Amino acid sequence: MKKEEQAPTKFKSLREAHLFFDLPEPRHPLVSMINEVHSFMPPDKLHHRHVLGFYKISYKPRLSGKVEYGQDYYDFDQGGLLFAAPGQIIGGKGSEDSACSQFSLFIHPDFFLGYPLAKKIKQFGFFSYSIKETLHLSEEEKNTILSIFSFIENELNARIDDFSHDVIISQFELLFNYANRFYKRQFITRKAVGGNVLERFETLLDVYFKDDLALKFGLPSVSYFADKLNLSSSYLTDMLRSLTGQSTQQHIHERLIIESKQMLSTTNLSVGEVAYALGFEHPQSFNNLFKSKTTISPMEFRRSFN
Repeated sequence: MKKEEQAPTKFKSLREAHLFFDLPEPRHPLVSMINEVHSFMPPDKLHHRHVLGFYKISYKPRLSGKVEYGQDYYDFDQGGLLFAAPGQIIGGKGSEDSACSQFSLFIHPDFFLGYPLAKKIKQFGFFSYSIKETLHLSEEEKNTILSIFSFIENELNARIDDFSHDVIISQFELLFNYANRFYKRQFITRKAVGGNVLERFETLLDVYFKDDLALKFGLPSVSYFADKLNLSSSYLTDMLRSLTGQSTQQHIHERLIIESKQMLSTTNLSVGEVAYALGFEHPQSFNNLFKSKTTISPMEFRRSFN
């Protein structure tokens, strides 16, 4: 009988995580910086699956392999950043934690309360990227990121005063903005690879409607195509947006309108039957989408051909 996988450990607080990994007590209950150059985390615990109750940002000095760039590779051997958000499961064999981190930053969501960053942080898609979609850094980018990590570490180790919270928040925002910029650069340097993803995505869309998969799976979803392309939904959307200016969902909606117009203008299917063939459970949902994209209803569009 196959041995059941051990349930992941849930960390609600930074203190629980520090105790589990045999780390010193965090100096601040909501923020901690682990400089693992000077720390040793037990391998058995390091590889144990756990559910985060906080944000985690890790810098790896070396990343295995290089970044694909067309038929060649782009050399980003200077290391990279990994992001994880509360509620995500990380750890386990073959995970990002199997590689040594130089810095790991833990931030409890409560630290952002009362600041605009509490809302803005949810807009950064890289907190939803998978391990294989890590941010590779050039030497210059590495130095920029490490300088921010060092500043945060020094601030946490200094005496906490009335300005500490504001200062650290400003550094977090700077870190996230740089990460956003560097990910956009990564999309550009991998444009050939991105173009291939776009081509494969469009092929999958073609197949979805050609083979009537909507009757089996319902409306085409972002997660369906992300899984087929072996990417996270957030990374696929950000890559497509960098290439075309449109998100994955916008591409799907655009294709739904094209397919529906073709059926409405060349078949005798009722509006409800067209909706069902496209994967909609309710015709009204199809009507709403069609009108929002074309300013007229499906029936009005059909009448224009009579």
